[in-house]
Amino acid sequence: MSERAVPPDRAPARKRAAAAGAAVLFTGAAVLLGVSAGQAQAAEVAYATKCVPPSGIGLPDVNGTTKVEITAPATAKVGDTVDVVWKFTQAASKNPDIIDLPANSVQPSGTLKAAGAQTADIAMQGPRENPAIPKGGAMTLSDMKGTLKLTAAGQVTLTPDAYVVNALSTDTRCAPTEAVRPAATITVTTGEGSSGTGSGSASPSTSPGPSQSQSPSPSSSASGTPSTSPSASASGGDGGRTDFTGKVVDIPYTCQSPIGEKKATSPIQINARKNGGSYDLTAQFKKSVMDSPIDIPAGKVKPTMRIVLGGADQGSVTVQGPLNSAPIPQNQPIEIPDLTGVYKPGATGESTLSPGVLTIEAMGTTTTCTPDSTAVSLTLDTAEQASGASGGSGSSSSSGGSTSTGGGLAETGSGDHGTLKALGLVAGTAVLLGGAVFTFMPRRRAS
Repeated sequence: MSERAVPPDRAPARKRAAAAGAAVLFTGAAVLLGVSAGQAQAAEVAYATKCVPPSGIGLPDVNGTTKVEITAPATAKVGDTVDVVWKFTQAASKNPDIIDLPANSVQPSGTLKAAGAQTADIAMQGPRENPAIPKGGAMTLSDMKGTLKLTAAGQVTLTPDAYVVNALSTDTRCAPTEAVRPAATITVTTGEGSSGTGSGSASPSTSPGPSQSQSPSPSSSASGTPSTSPSASASGGDGGRTDFTGKVVDIPYTCQSPIGEKKATSPIQINARKNGGSYDLTAQFKKSVMDSPIDIPAGKVKPTMRIVLGGADQGSVTVQGPLNSAPIPQNQPIEIPDLTGVYKPGATGESTLSPGVLTIEAMGTTTTCTPDSTAVSLTLDTAEQASGASGGSGSSSSSGGSTSTGGGLAETGSGDHGTLKALGLVAGTAVLLGGAVFTFMPRRRAS
C-alpha cells in the first residue's frame, strides 16, 4: 500500500502548531524560573483608619481610609533578609486648612505585621521627601522601607498596621479601626540562607517611630554664673558703678499659640548699664529648647519681652530683639538674640527686675508665653526720674520709645502686619501633624 501523502497546505499548519507548543512550554518554564528566583510581588489593600493629632491643639480625630501597596519577594529561603516596601496610594487624612506644608517637611513611619510561618513587627520608615502640600490638600507621603529576616519555612503574610505622620516636629498617629487583610505573601523554603535581597540581617524592630526626635524637653539648668553682685551697692545710688549683672533665673512659661498650649522653662538673665539717670537693659536667653521645624527666611522672627518691676518701683519695661538677620534652616536651633530696652526709674529705693511675658512674632502668627511664676534677676538702687516708670498703670516710657508698655506689642518695623506675628505657627502649623507648639527659647550665642 502506498504511503498517504500529506496535503501541501497542511504542512505549514503542523509546523505552526509545533512552534506554538514550544512557545507555551518555554513560557511556562520562564514562569517557573521567575517564581523560584523570588520575583517581587505588589498588592494593594484599603482599610478604615483613625488618625489622632497630638493633644492640646484643638483638632478633632480624623476617620478616613488608608490605601497601601506592599511590595515583597514572592519566594525566599530561610535565613534570607528581604526588603519590603510600603507605598501609600492614599493617606487617611489631609493637610488641615491651617498652613501650606513646605517641600520635604513630612516623614512617615509605621509597622508592618508578619504572620504565618513566623511573626514579627517590621519597622518601616520613609525619607522626609514630599512636594509642597497646600492647605486642605491630600497628604503625599514617601515610600517606607524595612527588612525582615526569614526564620521559618512556610507562608509568611505581610499586613500593614499603624503608622505615624511626622511634620514640622509634630506627630499624628494613625491606626486601623478594622481587621486588615494581608497585602503580600512570601513563600519561604528551606535552604542555605545567605544574605538574601536585603541590606542587613538584624532582627526587625518592634517599635516604629519617626527619625526626627520629638520636641525636646525644656531645660531648666542655668548657664553660667554672674560675675558681679546682682544688686547695686547703696540706696539711691550706685557707688560709681555703671554695669550691673543679674543672676540667671529659670522661668516656667505657658505658651499659647494659634494651635494650642505648650509648657517650657527658660534660663534668663537681665543685665543693666547705667546711662545718666536711666539704665540700658539687656535680657539674655541662655539656651535653645527647639530647632526650627521648617526653613525660616531672614527677617521673619521678632521677639519681645516685658520686664516686670517690683520693690520700690512699679510697672514694666519692654525689651526687644532685632529681626533674624540670616535664614534659619530646618532642624537648626532657633536663636533669640539679646533683647534690649531702656529703664527710667520712677522711684527711689531698691527696685527689682524680673522676666515677664514673652511674645514671639514670626511668619504671620503670634505666640504669647506667660510666666507661671517669676523670679528676680536683677536688683538696682534707683533714683526717681521725671516721667519714670513708677505708678499703677503698669506702663513706662523712655525718650527712645523702646519701653512703652501700654498693653500692645512694640512696633516691629514691618509694614504688612501679616508677615510678622510669631512663632505659634511654625510649630503650631503642624496640624494634621500635630502639636509641637513653638517653644521659643533659642540657643545663646557664643560670646
